[in-house]
Amino acid sequence: MKQSSERLNRIIKKLMITVSLILAVFLSLKEASQAAGRLDLKDIQNWIGEGVADSAAIIWRYQYPASVWEQEGEGGKNLYREKSLGSLFCGFFFSHSPLSRYTNKNGTTEDYYGENDPAYRSYLESRKFYEEHSFLLYDGGEESGEDGSVNAGAPKVSQETPESQAAAEPPKQEVAKEPQQPVPVSGEKNAAMTCASSSIWPIVGTTYRKEQLADYDYMMKHFYSVHTSTTAGRDLMKADQFLSEKFTLEGGNDKPQILIYHTHSQEEYTDFASGNKEATVVGIGSYLTQLLTAKGYNVIHDTSVYDLQNGKLDRNKAYTYALDGITRILQDNPSIEVILDVHRDGVSSDLHMVNKVNGKMTAPVMFFNGVSQTPEGPIEYLPNPYREKNLAFSFQMQLDSAAYFPGLTRKIYIKGLRYNQHLRARSALIEVGAQTNSYQEALNAMEPLSEVLDMVLKGN
Repeated sequence: MKQSSERLNRIIKKLMITVSLILAVFLSLKEASQAAGRLDLKDIQNWIGEGVADSAAIIWRYQYPASVWEQEGEGGKNLYREKSLGSLFCGFFFSHSPLSRYTNKNGTTEDYYGENDPAYRSYLESRKFYEEHSFLLYDGGEESGEDGSVNAGAPKVSQETPESQAAAEPPKQEVAKEPQQPVPVSGEKNAAMTCASSSIWPIVGTTYRKEQLADYDYMMKHFYSVHTSTTAGRDLMKADQFLSEKFTLEGGNDKPQILIYHTHSQEEYTDFASGNKEATVVGIGSYLTQLLTAKGYNVIHDTSVYDLQNGKLDRNKAYTYALDGITRILQDNPSIEVILDVHRDGVSSDLHMVNKVNGKMTAPVMFFNGVSQTPEGPIEYLPNPYREKNLAFSFQMQLDSAAYFPGLTRKIYIKGLRYNQHLRARSALIEVGAQTNSYQEALNAMEPLSEVLDMVLKGN
């Protein structure tokens, strides 16, 4: 046995010396190969395949008897048909050596993908894009990771407990210096108002003059938080255009008007872990559906799961899966004019965002807009013909929230991707609280949110 082992070691040593010499010869051919155009390694591997390579293959098979020397190509054909086992060994050796860079690129695996899969080129372009713009995916896609102190027209978010907040008086709200215009009982919007008019809800929060909102710097400071993945310049953020948009629903409620869905249906609130299995964004979506239906709207609530694949959480592709799902719903229900993607945010585990709104401890709402552009310019493969209208839709809801339900909203969050907001002019991604909020705090936000939606959709 010992002699056999020593004999085998000598063979392996001689083989390695031989292979090293062959490699040295090939390296010496580098300059010649460049002058000739390219080095055809396939011919060389066939030439030596019956000699040294066969011996190497025998040793390989002795050491790794379970190895299978097969590779399927297009139509099930073997890419190494009519080749010896030695040729296969050499093919493997050369494909993993620096010499492979001098081979003909038309025979690589990448090109087989390119020929067989038309989407492969798009995949490569997308991969390259995200390698160069990795900041677009920072903070888990749509999550803001904000510290919570980003409210517009509302008191700062308190990190105190609900008990201590209930005993405290809310901070005095800053109001416009000019006297408030009387609210018309007819519900018709006064020309001087930048928020909706309401014969039901009194203005108890902050209102803004058109002159204030015309100042780009003022508007951005008070209403928006812009992620580093994008820009929101003066050419895009125009308050007068946002206020001029009309979002009154055109059709009647005999057909579906509003679609509520959840790209990330597995997002939970803090009491889910303690056994409340309703404490998810799907649960608050169901309550919002009930509230809007009670107001006379025809609402579809899509409870499909888009962020689980084969039992595993996969949020990277959730927007792609959700796009397929909601596109089918829209094809079956072309009367839908409003699309709401309801989420909850992800923040620091020691942050509890909660405000007293309409007498209830309430998780804050954050409207979220994707603008399909990086600081370098538009993302061409993510067009959104309704981008400005989406921005106007969230801006009008933000103004109404500040006037009638102070403390309800955080600043509007702007990020670089599209987030499926390109399907309808009245599209909104809405973050309701965070993982540190209770389910009841999130439910309490649905009541004022439904009122704000109603104001904007009725064109008040």
